[in-house]
Formats: sequence, structure tokens, C-alpha cells
Amino acid sequence: MLTALTRLFPVWALLFSAYALWQPEWLSDQKSLIVPCLMLIMFGMGMTLTASDFAYVLRRPWLILLGVFLQFLWMPLLASMLSLALKLPQDLMVGMVLVGSVAGGTASNVICYLARGDVALSISMTLVSTLLAVVVTPALTWLYVGHGVSVPVLDMLLSLLKIVLFPVVVGMTVNRLFGRRMQAIQTLFPLLSVVAIVYVIGIIVALNAGGLAEMGITLALAVMLHNAGGLISGYGCARMLGQSPQVSRTIAIEVGMQNSGLAVALATQYFTAKAALPGALFSIWHNISGSLLAAWWSRSPRTGDEPA
Repeated sequence: MLTALTRLFPVWALLFSAYALWQPEWLSDQKSLIVPCLMLIMFGMGMTLTASDFAYVLRRPWLILLGVFLQFLWMPLLASMLSLALKLPQDLMVGMVLVGSVAGGTASNVICYLARGDVALSISMTLVSTLLAVVVTPALTWLYVGHGVSVPVLDMLLSLLKIVLFPVVVGMTVNRLFGRRMQAIQTLFPLLSVVAIVYVIGIIVALNAGGLAEMGITLALAVMLHNAGGLISGYGCARMLGQSPQVSRTIAIEVGMQNSGLAVALATQYFTAKAALPGALFSIWHNISGSLLAAWWSRSPRTGDEPA
């Protein structure tokens, strides 16, 4: 039952977004709940991780490096190019670059599992990119948009330590000390994460209800192209390097599915509500595209899918 509810995440996100557009006043004053919701999601991710996940990184480091390369070099560059090509306003370009500069999304591990990918590799890539993002995300944001807006790099770094690293470490510690006793609670965290991110999306949509219709089509195109560019480049690069379909799917999902909730939190805290729109739309779209890909790939036979 819980799994079925979690898989319907795109539906809940769309329905709640529609409600936020219809009744924005109910959610628009709840901006302060964005960061706590995100910390809850990262804590839940930490609850799924153990020391063995770090060992996996050491066994296959070059696959992790490929994902990190695409995650932090290609995705922010693509976000910047799309923003310039589509002539997005400065606020929306900041939001696009933030989406491109954050780590892989926490939902990517679930999508990878549904797509019959390499889940251990997916978790390792998410873990490494999440830890690196603490330093890399502020630096990349400054690199791409620092000439046009003031980028508080140190403040962003401290926020990422609080929002990402601290709850992940606490979650891993709780899992280490009380894992067996908390198995029943652990099964609830995927659903709690879905509820939390849907709520965050609703708040952002409500905050931008007035301007969303004006920039909707152009911004939606930018977000869809950005997501597609990550999925295609991740799969294509892995296949060109001789990796199996299973590994290629995993890298595609990790690169194409960003931690857009974190981009939303950073945008609302350090920039403008409008800068949070790309992250909010990406949160909806990348789960729709990821779910559709997972449904397609899950029908593929496992023959020859073992990791190279």
C-alpha cells in the first residue's frame, strides 16, 4: 500500500500544485517550512545508508567519477545555455543554475529500483554527489550567475551543511545504532519524503501563482530540455564507454534527476521566490519523466544487464 502511494508521487505533485494555484493564500505564508521538510527528506535518506555504501565507491570509483563529472560540469553548463538561449529573466536563470548545480535527487534511488537499474551504484552516486554539493553547489552558482547577482557562497555552504550533511549523518547514526528496532519506521520514510516534497512544491507554486502563468511555457520548456539533456547524456556516455544497459540506466537517472527540493530551499533563502520556480517545476517533471522511463525500462529483459 505504501509503495503504491509512493509511486503515485507525480500525481500527488500535480494535484497539489493545481490546488496551490487555485488557493495560493493557504500555502503562501508557509515558506519557513521548506527547510525543515527538506531536512526530513535527507534524514530519511541517511536512514537507508550504511558504511558498506562507502565501500562500494572504493570498489568502482571511475563510475562514480563519470556521474560526478556529468552532474557538476554538464548539468549547470546546460542550465546556463538553455537560460540564455530561451532568454529567461535573471531570477529564473539563477533558479535553473541552482537546479543544475545540486546533487542527484533523493527520488532517483526509488526510480532506479523501479527501472531495474543498479541500486547500489545509484545510492553511492547520490551519496557522493550529496556530500560534494556542500562545497560545489555554492561555487558553481557563483561561477555561472555571480556576475549578475550577489551569491552568498559562505552562507550557502553553511546552509548546505545544516540542510544536507547534518541530517544525513544523523540518519546514518540512527540507522547504525537502532536500525533493527526501527525497521517499521524506516518503511514509512519514502512516503514521508513524498509528502514533504509535494508540500514544498505546493508552497513554491503558491508563492509564484501570479507569475507562473506568464513564464509557464518558456520555463516548462527549459526544465524539460534540462531534464532530457541529463537523462540522454548519462545514458549515452555510459553506453559509449561500454557499460551495460543496467549501469547506463542508473547513471542516466542519477544525472537527470536533480535534488530540486534543495535548489528550491536555496533559492527562497538567498535569492527570490521567482528563482525557486525552476526547482519547483523540475520537482514535478523529473519524477514524471523518471516514472515513465522506469515503466519502460522495467519491461526490458535482464539478460546482459549485469554491471560491467
